[in-house]
Amino acid sequence: MERREFLLGTAAALAASRTALAAPAKRTTMKLKYGPHPGMFKAHAPGGVLDEIKFCADQGFRGWEDNGMKGRPPEEQEKIGKEVAKHGMEMGIILMNRETGFRTPGALTSGKAEDRDAFLKEVRDIVDIAKRVNTKVMTSLVGNIDPKLPLGYQFANVTDCLRRASDILEPHGLVMVFEPLNIYENHPGFFVHTNPEMYALMKAVRSPSCKLLYDFYHSQISEGHLLYNFDRCFDEIGYVQTGDVPGRKEPGTGETNYRNCMQRVFEKGYTGVVGMEHGMAGQGKAGEMAVIQAYRDADNFPVTKKT
Repeated sequence: MERREFLLGTAAALAASRTALAAPAKRTTMKLKYGPHPGMFKAHAPGGVLDEIKFCADQGFRGWEDNGMKGRPPEEQEKIGKEVAKHGMEMGIILMNRETGFRTPGALTSGKAEDRDAFLKEVRDIVDIAKRVNTKVMTSLVGNIDPKLPLGYQFANVTDCLRRASDILEPHGLVMVFEPLNIYENHPGFFVHTNPEMYALMKAVRSPSCKLLYDFYHSQISEGHLLYNFDRCFDEIGYVQTGDVPGRKEPGTGETNYRNCMQRVFEKGYTGVVGMEHGMAGQGKAGEMAVIQAYRDADNFPVTKKT
């Protein structure tokens, strides 16, 4: 081969590799409904949230979540809901009670009627939004502790609030999910910060409209023993989220064995969205491709009989 032909061939190969990185090919869908969020793939889909949803569907993602949905105009909410449905994806969580979720003392823990009523107003307000975007599940927060009130009374106050909220949501078939947020890295002072405690709270409320959000990131920091706790909590789990430790980035960037974890989620029969509530270790298109590959790797588990 002449030197000129060799150089031309090498240049063509490099150009092809760059094109493949810039515009990844469509892939088959994954076993679980992993749900990205707005902004996660903005380098590949710079046209906004609708463009991102299409891109994610092309890459095999079958879920979507948007904690900022409440802040969007109704017209945009409707467009997002229709775009998700258009691509055969499932809408995951939207955030229900940010306003009352991080008060100190917490709106749910305090026992004050005005705090409880403010929370219940947020519950009523979310119903129309949930229907507009075609979701059945919204993430919720039990809030921070009241440092002047014994924990038992706070537990009773939260239980009362959640039973009242469930009465609002049950006729609409909607489910609020509560996650135990870790108090060591992200949320010092949060009232319920372990899965066993949240599980006990869900059992006390006893409503199909009030369930536990099992977040592998928070769970690994707070208690570990991930598969054991997932199994023990499963009958009350209404939603699942991911994020590796340390750093809260995509699977494979930390210590959690996400292939094993996702296999357990699948084998237990969970069919909802697995929310990708984390950041990205890399940047730009290369960082986004690393996230996509991380989920393809986590989803590459052997299919055995569901337990």
